[in-house]
Amino acid sequence: MATKETKDDAPVDNRDALEVLESEAKEWEKDAEIDRILKAFRLDAYAVLGLKPGVPESDIKITYRKKSLLIHPDKTKNPLAPDAFDRLKKAQTELMDEKHRATLDEAIADARMLLMRENKWNVDSPELKTADFERRWVDKTKFVLIENEHRRRRQMKAQMQEEGREQRRQDEEVEQRRKKRQHEEDWEATRDQRISSWRQFQKGGKSGGGEDGPEKKKKKKLKPIG
Repeated sequence: MATKETKDDAPVDNRDALEVLESEAKEWEKDAEIDRILKAFRLDAYAVLGLKPGVPESDIKITYRKKSLLIHPDKTKNPLAPDAFDRLKKAQTELMDEKHRATLDEAIADARMLLMRENKWNVDSPELKTADFERRWVDKTKFVLIENEHRRRRQMKAQMQEEGREQRRQDEEVEQRRKKRQHEEDWEATRDQRISSWRQFQKGGKSGGGEDGPEKKKKKKLKPIG
């Protein structure tokens, strides 16, 4: 009776060929995942990880671990692996941050609401269960996230400008205090000189001659004639 030949029982050449095929398939899988990550909308951490919004935290951890091991730069020769790995790590970090994840979830919910409002749909509309709606929801989510990012950058720019004005004001106050302090130090440094000059002036006034000096007072008064 013939026995089924297993992989281990196959000739050496065949086994090597199978290993080569498996290796090539694995590399193809890595390249495909790297390409997917780099093409994903980077403002949407769910998209980068390939997850649906609302998944539990445990799914985020498991998915990240599997994908990070798959595309780790040390495990593939793909030159784009480091960039893809960094994006994957950033997406995982964002989703593990409760505040950031809540903001992202709110943007996704806003996109759904805007899409329904524009098409006058309600929660019971059959269109919401179609693949076309899912696609349009993804596009609307991108729009909302981009708008939010623009708003955030404008606010940051305005804040930086305000901080710049405040910093200049503080610098001006510091400079004014420095000038005032320097003036007081200069005034104090010349104090003895000024006092000496004043004393010399007074001394010269008391001992000097001229019409305004003491000699003027020594002139005899003329007696009136007659």
